[in-house]
Amino acid sequence: MSDNCLFCKIIEGIIPCTKVYEDDDFLAFNDINPAAPVHILVVPKRHVHSLQTISAEDAAWLGKMLALAPEIARLGGCRPGHEGGFRVVINNGLDGGQEINHLHMHVLGGERPWQNRAAPAA
Repeated sequence: MSDNCLFCKIIEGIIPCTKVYEDDDFLAFNDINPAAPVHILVVPKRHVHSLQTISAEDAAWLGKMLALAPEIARLGGCRPGHEGGFRVVINNGLDGGQEINHLHMHVLGGERPWQNRAAPAA
């Protein structure tokens, strides 16, 4: 854990969150500034700066993190199957858009109303 890391403080319970999923290795919670109807952050409980700092030894837990994405999406309310789905994003470093220096995965989804509108009558 890092003393000055926002996500470490959330993991420790110092800062509250709306939990979606938790196990021994990961915590998933709703993003406080969602970019989609479903926007969940999946955070490893051990402090890891970014994908740029992992090695081959990290493959097992990183694979588990990715494998959790469909369940996290379902728990968050994403529709399954072809008509539904979700998106997974991991930002890395300042140039990659990473705002918190603790590796985290965004699971984004939910209906996109602008794509579901009926065409105007002619």
